[in-house]
Amino acid sequence: DESLTSSIIRFLKTCEWPTGGYGGGPGQYPHLATTYGAVMALVSIGTDEALASINRKTLHDFIMSVKEPDGSFHVHVGGEVDIRGSYCALAVASITSILDEQIAANTDSFVISCQTYEGGFGGLRSCEAHGGYTFCGVASLMILGKSALMHTPSLFRWLAQKQMKFEGGFQGRTNKLVDGCYSFWQAAVFPMMQVELDKRSPTELRAPFDAKALQEFILVICQDREKGGFRDKPEKARDMYHTCYTLSGLSIAQSYTPDNVVGGSNNRLAHISPVYNVCRSYEQKAREYFSKLDKV
Repeated sequence: DESLTSSIIRFLKTCEWPTGGYGGGPGQYPHLATTYGAVMALVSIGTDEALASINRKTLHDFIMSVKEPDGSFHVHVGGEVDIRGSYCALAVASITSILDEQIAANTDSFVISCQTYEGGFGGLRSCEAHGGYTFCGVASLMILGKSALMHTPSLFRWLAQKQMKFEGGFQGRTNKLVDGCYSFWQAAVFPMMQVELDKRSPTELRAPFDAKALQEFILVICQDREKGGFRDKPEKARDMYHTCYTLSGLSIAQSYTPDNVVGGSNNRLAHISPVYNVCRSYEQKAREYFSKLDKV
């Protein structure tokens, strides 16, 4: 619907701060997480109007305003530092073609310092490994072209152990319950790591991930079959957050084993980029659009 997408573009423009970045609503201070959400929403609309609405110069200024010399990022001016900031900054910078040496400086060193003895990534150095932070860490290193820095055996082991044998879904941390949103945060790491695995081995090795079990968990356990939408787990309420990330995880699982789509071909979703969590076709369109623009 053209009128709806134009309305969304106009609304997001009111969330863009004059000095760069996006807040959660009109007049709210910019934050890297809401900046990521706004930019990827505009990428997902995919029109020239949507992509042209992003002020790349002030976006670069905002990212640099929250960057620390050690390569870490505050999530907002004066806010906390953790690996979420690294991912959000790198994701929006790379897809809008403003990622440069200034933004990338020392960022790989900070991110890899967050990999723990378990194999996953924590929010900061010496913090507990967590599914969301692990996604942020792996995706950040993929964007930087530094995936070789990761200790892949322990990462694969940790990820495989997070998929529960009975439920089929993923827990976010050791000794926690499954949660539908980790269907993306955890599962998306496998296709990213497969790229690194293919570089290291000429054989057809596959990362240890039961994609069929995850599809069944999402469709049978997380789906609210009466009212629609998806949830964390049974007895929890459906919401937009879990609907987004369970469906993204379903796309990842289907793409990982394309010949084994639970429910048949009618259930097949569009292919999602595991790095950006937008449709691959829109990612490609955004890259082509921004690559033609002048450097900021």
